[in-house]
Amino acid sequence: MNSATLLTSGRSTAGGLSPPRTRAALRSYLRALVVLDTVALSLAVLGGYLTRFGVGPPGGAELPYVVFAPGLVLAWLVSLKAFRCYDDRVVGYGADEYRRVGVASLRLASGVVIAGWILDVGLPRGFLLTSFAAGVVGLELARFVARKRLHRFRARGRGWSRKVLVVGDAAHVLELVHTLRREPYAGYQVIGACIPDVLLAPVPQQLGDVPVVGSFRGIPEAATAIGADTVAVTASGELTATRLRRLGWQLESTGVDLVVAPALTDVAGPRIHTRPVAGLPLIHVEAPEFRGARKLVKGLVDRAFALFALTLLLPVLIVIALTVLVDSRGPVLFRQTRVGQGGREFGVWKFRTMVVDADAQLVELAARNETDGLLFKLRDDPRVTRVGRLLRNWSLDELPQLVNVLFGQMSLVGPRPPLPSEVARYDGDVARRLLVKPGMTGLWQISGRSDLSWEDGVRLDLYYVENWSLAADLTILWKTFGAVVNRRGAY
Repeated sequence: MNSATLLTSGRSTAGGLSPPRTRAALRSYLRALVVLDTVALSLAVLGGYLTRFGVGPPGGAELPYVVFAPGLVLAWLVSLKAFRCYDDRVVGYGADEYRRVGVASLRLASGVVIAGWILDVGLPRGFLLTSFAAGVVGLELARFVARKRLHRFRARGRGWSRKVLVVGDAAHVLELVHTLRREPYAGYQVIGACIPDVLLAPVPQQLGDVPVVGSFRGIPEAATAIGADTVAVTASGELTATRLRRLGWQLESTGVDLVVAPALTDVAGPRIHTRPVAGLPLIHVEAPEFRGARKLVKGLVDRAFALFALTLLLPVLIVIALTVLVDSRGPVLFRQTRVGQGGREFGVWKFRTMVVDADAQLVELAARNETDGLLFKLRDDPRVTRVGRLLRNWSLDELPQLVNVLFGQMSLVGPRPPLPSEVARYDGDVARRLLVKPGMTGLWQISGRSDLSWEDGVRLDLYYVENWSLAADLTILWKTFGAVVNRRGAY
């Protein structure tokens, strides 16, 4: 789905440097992370002290807190370093950065408690609990803020990004370039390509807008010439295992990273396991999980959250209903037939955002459709009411779908619920969206909503179907709040 499709990576062990400008930007970002982490940890430890002892000195304490508190902050930073929380292959993208921060903090907390027990030193539990709880939250928040700022800079073509030379057959090079450019904030900026000798012309040529800078015979030289710090290898019949191994050897002394994009894409998460067999790193891909204990837990969490949210939001729902009723003629709620798991139809509930004869006007507006594929979307749809446009901008019209979640017809996270007319035109691949329950939100919601093409929407839905997990659901729910606030693709 994302640039994490580069599943296998290697790095120079010779200690060479990447192009100076890229390395300088990386060092600047890492220094900023250290400063943010130090501030977050200092505030957390100070908060723990004030919570436990107040503003006065700790009476009868066995520890000299003037020394212990700064020492704890320093030990915490060392723990983050030891667990590679400042590794440039981790920071800036993906969930592994947050996971490592949590693991490093938990290991340090365990070590401090064990050391206190062995040395028979009285460690105030209130101080430790408050410090570590606040510290973990502060660290994760600091990483989140730094990452968002980095992503904004990358999306504008600024900030620290990897300069990538893509190597492979022309078709696979174009496919990988498209994948990497789909999410520019991931930090992989393609600046050149190397393709087989047979495709090279006497004059320089391009693949799309990517310049072809060489062939397979001079990949290290091409990378050096264009200032690339990463060589991304995709599929090619001429790149045998032996040639790829030799390429890794050639890049050892250059400081250029080597990443390999496998032919099997859009598979990630817990389904992938690398197993060394006879010296080969075989990637074992487990089958998607569509039933079992994890599915049962997901269903229970969905219904419990829906019941809690409906109870909490009841006053908001009443206010929205009254506003819809006053704004235009027609019912408050709009019920539309959608297709759920296994092809079963159900009625999805929304607050009405259009005039009552919206379906009758659809034929007249069909020629103005602004999307491709099977969907109809119109940015300035004249059928949308004044209140309806506001509700759509903030996705408030979808809140009644919590009832569908409570009844087990939908999930909090899943593919977009399709119309029967769409499903009737599904081919074999797209129909896999119906293997799981549709969701109130999903990867399509946090990736652009109506701004997405039909192809990208299907790709995101299928990726979720193949790789869903409870942890991924929590991440998508968290990112949904940001998508709603940004209102990108909401119309």
